Amino acid sequence: MGVIEEVFGFITSGSIAGISPLIFMIITFVIGVIVGYIARRVLKIAIIATIILIIICYLGFFGLSLGTLKTAAETYGPMVLQASALIVGALPIGLGFIVGLIIGFIFS
Repeated sequence: MGVIEEVFGFITSGSIAGISPLIFMIITFVIGVIVGYIARRVLKIAIIATIILIIICYLGFFGLSLGTLKTAAETYGPMVLQASALIVGALPIGLGFIVGLIIGFIFS
């Protein structure tokens, strides 16, 4: 019981940069819901685009080879890694964010 009382004491008292910790928890939850919603929409679009690309390649309108895929990975890979590191560094990681992410992904 001592740990739970300490956590609730931290939430209800004190401040982080002059703002209540409860406000930060709400903000991370809302950001998690928004990111989950966007992730689900982007996943749907990516699946549709992949299916269209497979059909186009099968019909012969567009050709994919391992050489072109390797060149594209070498060209755009570092940019993708840099952008993903920037996004992950900007997102607040916490329990409220994870719960919001799951809720946003499931109920979108």
